[in-house]
Amino acid sequence: MSVTRKALLTIIVVLVIGALVAVAGSQGGATVGGFPLYALAVIAAFAIQVIVYIPSQLAHTEHFFDLTGSLTFVVISAGLVVLHPTIDARGWVLAAMVTVWALRLGTFLFMRVRRTGGDDRFDTIKQNPVRFLQVWVIQGAWVSLTASAAWIALSSDRPAPLEWIAYVGIAVWLIGLVIEIVADAQKNAFKADAANRGRFISTGLWSRSRHPNYFGEIVLWVGVFLVAAPVLSGWQWVAVLSPLFVTLLLTRVSGIPLLEAKAERKWGDDPAYRAYKSRTPVLLPRLTAPTTRVAAAE
Repeated sequence: MSVTRKALLTIIVVLVIGALVAVAGSQGGATVGGFPLYALAVIAAFAIQVIVYIPSQLAHTEHFFDLTGSLTFVVISAGLVVLHPTIDARGWVLAAMVTVWALRLGTFLFMRVRRTGGDDRFDTIKQNPVRFLQVWVIQGAWVSLTASAAWIALSSDRPAPLEWIAYVGIAVWLIGLVIEIVADAQKNAFKADAANRGRFISTGLWSRSRHPNYFGEIVLWVGVFLVAAPVLSGWQWVAVLSPLFVTLLLTRVSGIPLLEAKAERKWGDDPAYRAYKSRTPVLLPRLTAPTTRVAAAE
């Protein structure tokens, strides 16, 4: 099977998955003009990617890829707040949680692309219009599945006051967000120091986990799910895909496996890196401080 046909098949499969999640999550939810609000959100998430894909393909650029994904979270969360006939405190909280996270991530990724001049992952992909469309459609699925818990609860027609589990969820989300922000800031500061060029980071949070930013990411989406859970019912529990999808994506697909392989190629023969790797957990941070500290990187 040709690369183009594989990409086309992937697009179809991803769209079918998105449609199934939209139908399941819409059960018992609010409607706008008789159309399920959550299904409308999922359709909009994919549509935004395709719309931005068109000028991006014409210009053969990926500069707005990450920014578009992040802004989709913001635009649709705001749209759900506006369109829901009886938005409650839980809805406002969930919209705020998703928006704060997305704005932070979008700014971080956009500035990284501006600083590096591009993303070499797209060098080959963007030469094939169908393969390039594939990654945009997959991004639509990433947005829809990641935000599913928040958006399904935002679309619920079963308003309920915030209770203890919601406050626990907010606290968990905040802890995860802080861990992610601190980890990213520590790596940026490390890489900005010319003395660290070509070295691996093993200081700060990176001395306790080889991927503390991903740990924070998973934790914050667990927090979002906890806030959303009390108003879910029936097929709406498909929202559990949110934290499960994020965890699977980062630990088994495009996150940790790729970075671990890259690190192994760069520093696999370095005794200092092997020592760092042997004493530092891949994801869950160690609670005790390491007895030794090695100069670091990525």
